[in-house]
Amino acid sequence: MRIVHLGLGAFSRSHTAWYTSRADDAAQWGIAAYTGRSAGLADALTAQDGVYSLVTRSAAGDRQEVVESIVRAHPGDDMASLLADLSAPATVIVTLTITEAGYRTGADGLPDDLDPLVVADRRLLARVAEGDVDAARGMRTALGRLVAGLDARRRAGAGPLAVVSCDNLPDNGGHLSRAVFGLAASVPETARWCADQVSFVSCSVDRITPRVEPAELARLTARYGDAAPVVAEDFSDWVISGEFPAGRPAWETAGARFTVDLEPWEARKLWLLNGAHTILACLGPLRGHDLVSEAISDEVCRDAVEHFWDDAQRSLPGGLGLPAYRHALLERFANPRIAHPLAQIALDTATKVRLRIVPVAERERAAGRPASGAAGALAAWLASDGAIRATATGLARVSASLAEDDEFVAEVTRAIGRAAAPSR
Repeated sequence: MRIVHLGLGAFSRSHTAWYTSRADDAAQWGIAAYTGRSAGLADALTAQDGVYSLVTRSAAGDRQEVVESIVRAHPGDDMASLLADLSAPATVIVTLTITEAGYRTGADGLPDDLDPLVVADRRLLARVAEGDVDAARGMRTALGRLVAGLDARRRAGAGPLAVVSCDNLPDNGGHLSRAVFGLAASVPETARWCADQVSFVSCSVDRITPRVEPAELARLTARYGDAAPVVAEDFSDWVISGEFPAGRPAWETAGARFTVDLEPWEARKLWLLNGAHTILACLGPLRGHDLVSEAISDEVCRDAVEHFWDDAQRSLPGGLGLPAYRHALLERFANPRIAHPLAQIALDTATKVRLRIVPVAERERAAGRPASGAAGALAAWLASDGAIRATATGLARVSASLAEDDEFVAEVTRAIGRAAAPSR
């Protein structure tokens, strides 16, 4: 075991674990994986020695392959095992898929000290700094657990490692670094050690991996004899930027790309794929749709996505293959055999809007353009949230500059009326 993963779920198994299993040197790399909260998945994988089926689903049919890179699966609160794994000299990489909300940060990217769990973890870390190392076992947040593990690694003298965020955040490695150092301020010696020994790697991840619903799970279990299968689309993409001071798998042999300039690729995926998903998750249910494939087939939803993409494309550089990527996205969304519930995408929508839609709107307005596509996207969000009564008030939740832009507020208000109109 040389990799620790935090946030074990469907996506991590269709992506990071899958790439690791396909690398030419896969036999040298195993993953000790920790769930977010539930022990159910860890128990199911443990009963199968960590082995599971990945079912790639295209219009032509299903293809199953067995993934064997997870050597151990643990519930997220198994702190004794996590601290031991992070303290082990053999561990050289930590990967995370904890979702945007799992970072528990504020708008400044630092830990949200209004969050009771963050406050509780800070108190525990302060006790750790005073010598009560057993306090680390009570950590509740993903990043609190990571910082406690890094403290244990420092104490063990286990050497450097890379920490890789695989979540849909702009500059996700930088975001993770700020959050970690924000928490590590409670254990100053460990913060200083991290500055010398820990690298924070950014990446762009791209593979649609819907949650497997109970009826589908039962069918797949009966077919493959697997209690923990994963279903994903055939497409996958992983672009990585950063240093791995103690080594890494040969992920490039499995199709990953390494670059010194990640930002354009990151923005392409975050704005075009994830931004479109957020639009569809807001507008689709207003038009009577439950799945991505249904919503993208609706001309109103599709036009909203395309108009937002037009805005986003103006802020992206050349060389990213944008026309082909847009065309491929429409085909991926329309795949009728990937049942991707809009309700699943709609979780933590305000955070997603702030990361996926607002940057496009702000760039368009700063360039003196109307940002009508982004206005339509924000209108879909506001129309879908019945608790928001005033446009400017709603926009203030995600962007102070847009909320103070009277012309843009008026454009969004007009678009809300169109988004809220009943489907014919």
